[in-house]
Amino acid sequence: MNHSSWGAPPQTGHPQPWPPHAQGAAPAGPAYDAHGAQQTRPMPIVPDEPASGGYQGDGAGAGSPSGAPFRAPTSQPQPEPQEPMPSAPQPQPAPAPQKKSAGRDLGAAIGVGLGLGVVIIASLFVVKAVFVGVIVVAVVVGLWELTSRLSERKDINAPFVPLAVGGTAMVVAGYVRNAEGAWVAMALTALAVLVWRMAQSPHGYLKDVTAGVFATFYVPFLATFVALMLTADDGPRRVLTFLILTVVSDTGAYAVGWRFGKHKLAPRISPGKTREGLVGAVAFAMVAGALCMQLMVDDGAWWQGLLLGLAVAASATLGDLGESMIKRDLGIKDMGTLLPGHGGIMDRLDSLLPTAPVAWLLMVVFVGS
Repeated sequence: MNHSSWGAPPQTGHPQPWPPHAQGAAPAGPAYDAHGAQQTRPMPIVPDEPASGGYQGDGAGAGSPSGAPFRAPTSQPQPEPQEPMPSAPQPQPAPAPQKKSAGRDLGAAIGVGLGLGVVIIASLFVVKAVFVGVIVVAVVVGLWELTSRLSERKDINAPFVPLAVGGTAMVVAGYVRNAEGAWVAMALTALAVLVWRMAQSPHGYLKDVTAGVFATFYVPFLATFVALMLTADDGPRRVLTFLILTVVSDTGAYAVGWRFGKHKLAPRISPGKTREGLVGAVAFAMVAGALCMQLMVDDGAWWQGLLLGLAVAASATLGDLGESMIKRDLGIKDMGTLLPGHGGIMDRLDSLLPTAPVAWLLMVVFVGS
């Protein structure tokens, strides 16, 4: 083993420590007293054979200051990191079925409906003129709701005063002077809307008077046909038949559609209406029509009631969709809040108004005026 790099120890009678002291230590010799210096232990000579399990390379022992073979630290292969096994998806509990909601306060809706029914029946069969007053009140409140929503949502100011006065005149003229009186009153009401609006700024004149003429036709003119039904000898029973068929049609559509409805009837207009609901409306209205025409209307027949029920179901559905279009354009759910559980008066007149002329015409055709 070559010690030239470290320097050989001097051949003296005194043993010298090995290896030599590092730079800065006291040199060996007489000036360096072994008794006053700290004794160092000589480096033990390690055999050339590598220890069991040690690493022996091609240059083992070279470059080692003690002459021992160079031992590289034992390198144990490290296990490669393993990706965690994806756990099997745990079965999720099935969500609890949600109960269908009616969407309104049914208790309040039923209570208000029964109250209105009592008022209508009492006024119908006590004094006819009182029921005419009920029609007028419904028309005026409906006009107020419609014109208020138009002003709030679209900045359309249809003049309410001539509409309310002209609507009242139309209903009364229809009851007193029949259809001719209703037509004359409607024409005068439209003229009054045009003149009344002239007192304001010309800005928006066209849209305001157009909305006013539309409101004249939509609310009071269609309601006038209820007053025309009332003029017959069995007028109260005709009006009651018309009301029963419309309510039964709406109820049948709601009940069947809520329970069995899957296919949308007009999703862009009214997402809640279904084809199954329309079938229910037709079936309920036809059965009710056959019974009412046979039992309540003079000279009526059950088969006439079937046709009447079919026509009422169709017109009531179209009327409901028509007002839904108006409310969607206005961006509102209900026309008002006057009737708890129902919305406003117009939300109850939506199917009644377009059905009134249909019912009046068919009853005139079937049993006369």
